[in-house]
Amino acid sequence: MTLDDLRVFIAVCEARNLSAVARSMSCSQSAVSQHVKRLERETGLTLLERRPRGVAPTRAGRILRRAAAEGIAGLDDALRQLDDLRRGVAGTIRIATGATTVRHFMAAGVTSFRAGHPEVNLEFVTANSSRRCLEAVRSHEVDLAWVTIGPPMDGVEQRSSCDLPWVLAVHVADPLSHRQTITPAELADIRHIELPEHSTSRVHLEMHLERHGVRLTSTTSVADWDTALLLAELGLGHALLPALPGWGLGPGGIVRLIPIPELPPLGAGWAARQWDALSPLALEFADTVVNELISRTRAPQ
Repeated sequence: MTLDDLRVFIAVCEARNLSAVARSMSCSQSAVSQHVKRLERETGLTLLERRPRGVAPTRAGRILRRAAAEGIAGLDDALRQLDDLRRGVAGTIRIATGATTVRHFMAAGVTSFRAGHPEVNLEFVTANSSRRCLEAVRSHEVDLAWVTIGPPMDGVEQRSSCDLPWVLAVHVADPLSHRQTITPAELADIRHIELPEHSTSRVHLEMHLERHGVRLTSTTSVADWDTALLLAELGLGHALLPALPGWGLGPGGIVRLIPIPELPPLGAGWAARQWDALSPLALEFADTVVNELISRTRAPQ
């Protein structure tokens, strides 16, 4: 069993076609088949079943493919780091972020880290949800991801770094704008601006509202928190949002953020495959972002 055998097998499982893999690897279909047969001889199991329009992994094949993909991705990551050492460069940190992450959570941390490590390559990969960020971590596409903390995911460790209290964003001309706080029951009749379906924040919000007997209806939906805030600013509805550090809306603004103390805060923080396996630079970057965030949120407004 060689790395080439496993790489070819993974490619076949993904393409579901031997000839397609042969074309992509510039080799014969027979050569691709030999790699798979060698694995089947060594495992003593059938790994692929032939179908009229290609192949599909058997149960044993799915087990091997999953383990091989994880192992090879980790090996490729290690080889990348070794190549950095060989070439004498400082290294690369790959970070998955959502649409609003860098602006609200990471700006000060990135600036501080860059000042101390100008030679380090920072690669930011934008994902459209926390789940996609977690998947990028698990598949070795990135080293770290900043996410809203949600249910556990196999192969990923999540660490909550800050709590984000829920607020209702309303235009200053709205009848609710004079309120100092608001209860979940009073949200039943708002003109709700809906968060992305299946997003961690929306699932968290809906779960806790249901415990108060509240179900929201909406005719407006958005892809991210900043857009929801903008629509509330335009007077187009009410946005239920976690209070983000970068907003800092002062008394002269046209939007008010009204606390909803009965709703548990939303957690946000870092995710990684294994914290103990991160490079020293990646760990320093993660700590710098959190320390700068804590410092900023504690500072007088």
